[in-house]
Amino acid sequence: MVNQLMQDFIEKFGDGGDIRKYFAPGRVNLIGEHTDYNGGHVFPCALTIGTYAIVRKREDRKMRFYSQNFEKLGIVEGSLDNLVYDKAADWTNYPAGVVWAFGEKGYTVDKGFDMLLFGNIPNGSGLSSSASVEVVTGVAVRDLFGFDDVTMQDIALLGQYSENNYNGVNCGIMDQFAIAMGKKDNAIFLDCSDLSYTYAPIKLDDAKIVIACSNKKRGLGDSKYNERRAECEQALAELQTKLDIKSLGELTEEEFEANKDLIQSEVRQRRAKHAVCENQRTLKAVEVLQAGNIEEFGKLMNASHVSLRDDYEVTGIELDTLVENAWEQEGVIGSRMTGAGFGGCTVSIVKTDCIDAFIENVGKAYLDKIGYAADFYVVEIGDGGRVL
Repeated sequence: MVNQLMQDFIEKFGDGGDIRKYFAPGRVNLIGEHTDYNGGHVFPCALTIGTYAIVRKREDRKMRFYSQNFEKLGIVEGSLDNLVYDKAADWTNYPAGVVWAFGEKGYTVDKGFDMLLFGNIPNGSGLSSSASVEVVTGVAVRDLFGFDDVTMQDIALLGQYSENNYNGVNCGIMDQFAIAMGKKDNAIFLDCSDLSYTYAPIKLDDAKIVIACSNKKRGLGDSKYNERRAECEQALAELQTKLDIKSLGELTEEEFEANKDLIQSEVRQRRAKHAVCENQRTLKAVEVLQAGNIEEFGKLMNASHVSLRDDYEVTGIELDTLVENAWEQEGVIGSRMTGAGFGGCTVSIVKTDCIDAFIENVGKAYLDKIGYAADFYVVEIGDGGRVL
């Protein structure tokens, strides 16, 4: 595939020069949803699907971008002299934002580049195609411009900084961190309050991870994501009138129950309850997984979805249809929505010999109820962003 992309690059941008190849994966979060910006823990893993970038440095200050996922847009041009968010620039705001973020942190990119991208992550699916583009850009910029002291963790932080401050999406750190720091056959147990992390081996034996994409498109910036963040921030402020805490992630379920009446609104109570309980579920999930108890891990996944549906209200009919039908299938260990919600994907752990029937049955039930098809991906856990 990479050789074909090299040929495509030459067709679009011409031959010659030092053409380089990069890759950053997508990610799926196994448990710990909407906990990252609440100072809690998450448990994502990098996938073997992701974003490929073919890049060549230029001698002027022009940036030219082409994505095979958005062919109709053609080549989109930008300039290092005009690094500001521009709605008309569409997807190219993500790589441009990373270049801008490098500059903001003291790493000046003084020459432009040509970039061809191809991603085999479904766009708008909640598997972090945007963060994958950010990380692959960060890896390319570090490599092309010799910023050797920039670590992969720095690249994750630059990606988040650019998405928050250039693209105006108030995302947490999880997506970029998982994509930059991924490790084959391991999930990352990440404490979002201080970025301490450990790798946890995922031993599924006779089961696999199956992702179902609802094909309901959602835009993070214009979804209710920022609204949920604001509700949690307000709930935290109300709890802080009595409690000495910096984040909801510091609370146990018992501490929350004892103090929840400080939160003036029933809706905000439910939002905060999800943040607290989901964090505790994530801590338990890693313990049971390390003990080899995959069945218990599955139960925690299921409970996570119920909380996201009832307390956080970010699932919607599409994701609920996929998950609730998954729970009825033979060989399903656990299933939940993953990502920000409001569309996107579910993640299920399914016994290998039941996968074909799972895809057929859940796919049919979804089509019958929703009126259009879901797509299914049987995925492997892969490494993080890298030079190819």
